[in-house]
Amino acid sequence: MAEIEIGTAKRGRRAYSFDDIAIVPSRRTRDPEEVSTHWQIDAYRFDLPVIAAPMDSVMSPATVIELGRHGGLGVLDLEGLWTRYEDPEPLLAEIASLDGVTANARMQEIYAEPIKAELITARLQEIRDAGVTVAGALSPQRTKEFADVVVQAGVDLFVIRGTTVSAEHVSGQTEPLNLKEFIYELDVPVIVGGCATYQAALHLMRTGAAGVLVGFGGGAAHTTRSVLGVAVPMASAVADVAAARRDYLDESGGRYVHVIADGSIGRSGDIAKAVACGADAVMIGSPFARATEAPGRGFHWGAEAWHSELPRGERVGFSTVGSLESVLFGPSSVPDGTMNLIGALRRAMATTGYTELKEFQRVEVVVS
Repeated sequence: MAEIEIGTAKRGRRAYSFDDIAIVPSRRTRDPEEVSTHWQIDAYRFDLPVIAAPMDSVMSPATVIELGRHGGLGVLDLEGLWTRYEDPEPLLAEIASLDGVTANARMQEIYAEPIKAELITARLQEIRDAGVTVAGALSPQRTKEFADVVVQAGVDLFVIRGTTVSAEHVSGQTEPLNLKEFIYELDVPVIVGGCATYQAALHLMRTGAAGVLVGFGGGAAHTTRSVLGVAVPMASAVADVAAARRDYLDESGGRYVHVIADGSIGRSGDIAKAVACGADAVMIGSPFARATEAPGRGFHWGAEAWHSELPRGERVGFSTVGSLESVLFGPSSVPDGTMNLIGALRRAMATTGYTELKEFQRVEVVVS
């Protein structure tokens, strides 16, 4: 792709967000009822290509279980309030009551409570007892410390999620996590990210990851772009990582690594566009923050909001639109794509003539 001259000493290529592209209808259409939205990663099959982000505002053990029963995958933040406090409900209520000026500072105090290994075990066991797929997330910085606890607790899918995760972290102060060695020795499939470029994704795929998260700094509650100046438009990022998946498939002799879009997905149309650009599934937070069951009580925040030294996120307020079930399956009472996410995805696929997600990845898109 041709580079654009930004100035005499700097060039860069044009990249596109989901808002910059549109899906093109084809000559064939289908009935939405004939469309399948299932996907499978490792031994785990899901009816919905939807993973709930590991954020305290959207995922508690109860909402993880509910989403799992609906056919999606909920991921519990194993560094969040549920593994720091025996009963985090009063603190969730307090966070929802804070004014905007003091919210970040108070959250830093609340999240200073140490993580407790026994609570990690208890929360994951609660999810396992409910009979749904068990997934928990740690940051790269905490993975070594708590990985054994997580695996012994019976996690099915291990998520290593950070603002940006590389296969070659270099540190002069501490011994970094060797992702390739860690994943090789682990007995469960690992989803790792985020990343946003072809080369970074290819390196993560070579570590043995089952899935790669694409994106950073683009979520509704993130301020990474304004704080660090770091962001990559998601349509281009997903397409670049999908290209890495294709090339790694050839390089590895047939090993398929799943591409999971994680960022800037706030409405149903963004889900369809993510798959159209090559994603196998999406990880979303803000749509679930609008559900009546959401632990955030109408507010949404991520781990970046309570970083002890440099917060790169904020507590965002949302209007509650309906139950988790109605957010997923409708019926929708609003015309903005925040409800009936799966119904909209089915209709987008049907309108373009596709019945399977992997086929829909080949749909034509245009720059709008």
